[in-house]
Amino acid sequence: MINPWAMKMEQFTRFTPHERARLDALLVGRQRSHAVHADIIAEGAHSDHCHVLLSGIACRYTILPDGERQIMAFLVPGDLCDAEIFVLKRMDHAIGALAPCTTAMIPAGEMKTLLREVSRVSEALWWGTMTDLAVLRERIVDHGRRDATERLAHLLYEMLLRYRMVGQTDGETFDFAITQTDLADATGFTPTHVNRVLQRFREEGLIALRSRRLTVVDPPRLMRIGRFSANYLHLERTLSGDPAVRDRVGDLIDYPAVDHPIDARQGELR
Repeated sequence: MINPWAMKMEQFTRFTPHERARLDALLVGRQRSHAVHADIIAEGAHSDHCHVLLSGIACRYTILPDGERQIMAFLVPGDLCDAEIFVLKRMDHAIGALAPCTTAMIPAGEMKTLLREVSRVSEALWWGTMTDLAVLRERIVDHGRRDATERLAHLLYEMLLRYRMVGQTDGETFDFAITQTDLADATGFTPTHVNRVLQRFREEGLIALRSRRLTVVDPPRLMRIGRFSANYLHLERTLSGDPAVRDRVGDLIDYPAVDHPIDARQGELR
């Protein structure tokens, strides 16, 4: 059984066969399907279960008073959707499916036991939570310091790395059901602006997008354009050279840094 949740946490710690079997057992018989555009959990709602995304792609979002949507984060297989609901009374944002999704619903009592015990599983869960918060902090950097070209390059490279972490790619190709409107709602640009940047990426041979599948054709250059550093993802075992996980994403974080290839005033590729 492929367990992207365990594969993600394996970037932090090596699980014993017993610990891995325990994580696998939590997903058995608890799966639920979600249609595209459906809420996995709505803003203001409370749940007695925690949702682990097993397939598809989802997002954290909120609807502003004027009806506009702001996407705060994209969720990929292996991500916990709503662990905070066990501390907070209700969700302060929604989790929405951007494509047909499958989640595993873990009862609150079992999740609380995992989080409160002293074990490698508990530490890995906290590592996952801290890493998710680091991804959100990176979006603050996006909005404060990156132009459109950098922001989209950084996001696409991050998605490639996160999908590769959990074995959901074919080389540098992965499912990409995110629309230009979704990207606009996540980055703060208009769909037209997003389309213009993506078209430039395609023309420059950086990416290919066909049938909702994205291929990063030139990972080193996309990484440089986005000024990407994987530090915020805290890939401890990959960074330490652990052969059990390094082959998943090690090549994506080893490219050497070069001079900044962006004209910040124009947002154009050089």
